[in-house]
Amino acid sequence: MPEERSIQRNPRPLSPRLSIYRWHPEMMASLAHRASGMVLVLFVPFYLWLLHGMTGSPEDFEASLALLHTGLGKLTLWLVGSSLIYHFCNGIRFILLDAGWGESRAAMRTGAQFMLLVAAVSAVVLGMLLW
Repeated sequence: MPEERSIQRNPRPLSPRLSIYRWHPEMMASLAHRASGMVLVLFVPFYLWLLHGMTGSPEDFEASLALLHTGLGKLTLWLVGSSLIYHFCNGIRFILLDAGWGESRAAMRTGAQFMLLVAAVSAVVLGMLLW
């Protein structure tokens, strides 16, 4: 009769949570990509409403324009603009990774750090342009 082996349970969860991992640039770049995508998707209804106001009557156009010139309007434009720039640039990085370019650990870390730097610089530049 074959010897029974004891089955040891792996204490690691099947779907690890963020609290388990050690934070590193690749992880932060991936999370920022997901967050920027969520910002962009959540902005679509506001954008459609704004577009409707801009193409309506002259009074609706003026009201939409006035909203965009408030602090909240500028903050919204800054957040969405920064998200769009980051999501686009990091999406190109992911496409290059899918094509097999920069798959080494060092290249992935360098690419992630570069994308985080691009995000920070573009956010500052966009903030200076909006205010």
